[in-house]
Amino acid sequence: MVALVNEESKGLFAIVPTPFHDDGRLDLESTDRLVDFYLDEGVDGLTILGIMGEANKLSSEEQGIFLKRFLSRVNGRVPTIVGVSNPGLDNLAATASEAMACGAGGVMVAGTPNLKTDDQVYRYFTLVAEKLGPDVPICLQDYPQATGVHLSVSVINRLIADCPSIVTFKHEDCPGHAKLSALRRASDEGLVRRISILVGNGGLYVPQELRRGADGIMTGFAFPGMLAEVFRLFSSCKVEEAEDLFDLYLPVLRHEQQIGFGLALRKETLHRRGVLSSAKARDPGPKMNAQDHKELDELLARLIAKLKAAGAAIPSGF
Repeated sequence: MVALVNEESKGLFAIVPTPFHDDGRLDLESTDRLVDFYLDEGVDGLTILGIMGEANKLSSEEQGIFLKRFLSRVNGRVPTIVGVSNPGLDNLAATASEAMACGAGGVMVAGTPNLKTDDQVYRYFTLVAEKLGPDVPICLQDYPQATGVHLSVSVINRLIADCPSIVTFKHEDCPGHAKLSALRRASDEGLVRRISILVGNGGLYVPQELRRGADGIMTGFAFPGMLAEVFRLFSSCKVEEAEDLFDLYLPVLRHEQQIGFGLALRKETLHRRGVLSSAKARDPGPKMNAQDHKELDELLARLIAKLKAAGAAIPSGF
């Protein structure tokens, strides 16, 4: 039974890196370990083939191979969102069709760089929704730092009202707290249908975003179990406990947020945790030098020491 995303999706949707061997080939054995690792960490959903997944560096054939292997391993246990953004609508629809046939729970779509006005944004996403049809759940991705496309509150609400297949919103505008509050206020006041809002930006602002009404988190932090637990604590009204746990990991989380370099750090940490056989990013991709490794050594050592002193759980692999 395939688990689909919907308007009530919540919790941690971990963004998954695509694993490679040292020579750049797809690593399917690590793909299996990745699935098992994230499920063991307590995620509520998964996201693949996005920016962090280096989807633009995969051939169509490789995307298909990875999709089938990953979704087969998940086997419907949690919903998996597949990034399908593409400048061509036919290509986008083909990838979405393949993903849903393999067991995806929905697709994520970002805007293309030529979208400059609200009307252009609205027209594009309504075309996407029409092309995909009513049975493909859509996660609308708002990430202007990467796409150059700005989604205003008014156009987001228009899309929610007019496109029933848009069930989830990936909020990654920054600064974006006021925008998040405005979106949630519109649904709370009954002005638009309420959909799920999942927040990104590496998880840097999770406590504040949860306070403002976010339904969950979608990011690729290499310690997903922490974010899953923070969400559960917030949901149980243990807000201060959630904040305290988040604070312990904040230096490592912040370190991962180096633009253009964070993927190397995340893959290296997952390699050290025994999940990835190689920390390889596809060329041209970020690479760590000796000083980078030393900095990560020090940050992880400090993290483990702080967790021990606080009596908190030690992550697997350490």
